[in-house]
Amino acid sequence: MTTGGGRLADGAGGDVRPAEGTGGGRLAAVRAAMAAAGVDALVLRPSPDFRFLGGSGGAFLVVTPEVCEETGEPDLLVPAGARRVGVDPEMRVRELFGLSLEAELVPAAAVLARLRLRKEPDEVAAVARAARAAGEVLARARELAWFGATERAMAWRLAGMLLESGCEEVVSVVVAAGEHTARPAHRPGDRVINPGDALHVSLCGRWDGYCAEVARVYAVAEPPDDFEAMYSVVLAAHAAARRAVRPGVAASEVAAAAREVIDGSGYGRFAAPHAGRGVGLSHQEGPWLRAGDDTLLEAGMTLCVEPAIYVPELFGARVADVVACVPDGAAPLDAGAEAGAWTCSDAGVPAGAGTLWVLDR
Repeated sequence: MTTGGGRLADGAGGDVRPAEGTGGGRLAAVRAAMAAAGVDALVLRPSPDFRFLGGSGGAFLVVTPEVCEETGEPDLLVPAGARRVGVDPEMRVRELFGLSLEAELVPAAAVLARLRLRKEPDEVAAVARAARAAGEVLARARELAWFGATERAMAWRLAGMLLESGCEEVVSVVVAAGEHTARPAHRPGDRVINPGDALHVSLCGRWDGYCAEVARVYAVAEPPDDFEAMYSVVLAAHAAARRAVRPGVAASEVAAAAREVIDGSGYGRFAAPHAGRGVGLSHQEGPWLRAGDDTLLEAGMTLCVEPAIYVPELFGARVADVVACVPDGAAPLDAGAEAGAWTCSDAGVPAGAGTLWVLDR
C-alpha cells in the first residue's frame, strides 16, 4: 500500500524507491530537514512516520543521507560515528533498549512533524474518503434503535457499520449519553440511553492509511432543558472557525475565532481548550487549533474542526468535521455526494450538523 510517499523495492530489505510524483521530493526534503536539525539518521518503527516514508511492514525503517531501507537490524545501517539519531515517538521501551547505538537519541518528530503538515492531493483524497465514510455511517445512525440500548452496545454497532463500509481500521468510536456528554475523554460504558438524553457520537476510521473523525450531536426523544441554546453556540463557534481557515492564518487565530463566539455567549469557562487539530496518517497531529500554536496554515493541510462546550454533570456538545485548507478557505471533506444532507449552509456549517437531530426510537 502506498501512502503518497515511497514504495519499497521488491524483496526484503530493498532500498525505498520513491513512487512517481512526490516521493523523491519527500525523501530529499526529509534529508534536508535532518541536516538542518543535525540528525544523522532516523530509526522508525511501524507508525505514521514509518508510513509517511513508504514503510510497508518491516521491523524498522532507517533513513540516512545514503540509504532509506527497511531492516530488522537498524544498528547495522546507522552510520558509524553518528552523533544524533531520531527515533520514532511510538518506539517501545524494549526497542529503544535494543538499539546498540553510541548516539544521542532525539524524537524523530523534530524532523518529520513539520513535513507531515501539508498533504499531497492523493493524501487529501484518502482523508476525504475516511471523512465521507464516517459521515455516511452517522447519517444512517439516525435510523437505529437507541432507546434502552447501552453506550457500549451502540458503539460496537457503529464500529461494525464503519467496517462494513470498507474502512480498514476503526480508530475510535465514542457514544456518550446524558451527563457523559460533558466528559471529553469518555469511553462508552453500560449507561443506558433514555428519552430526554443528549447524545454525542463520533467516529474515526482509517482509509488507505489516513484518518478522519466526524462527530454529531443528537437528542433522544426531546432535548434536555437549555441544551439547544448551548448547542447553537457550538454551531456558531464551528462556523466561525471554518470561516477563519485559510492559507496564511495562524492556527491560534482559528481557535480565537471559535473562542470569541463561546466567550461572548457566557459559556467561556466551559469551552474545550482547543477548537481542532490536524488529521492525516494520525488522527491527532499538528497543527493544533489552540492558543499558542502559531503555525501558519497552508493549502493542503487537513484539519478536524471541533469546538466544544462541556458543562460538568449536565451535558456537553462537540461537532467535528474535516476540512482541507485551500487557497480561498476551507473545503469540507465529509460532504459525500451520496449523502445529500452533508452539504454546507450559507453559515458555513454542514447541514447535517446544523440541525439538532432528535432520535425517535
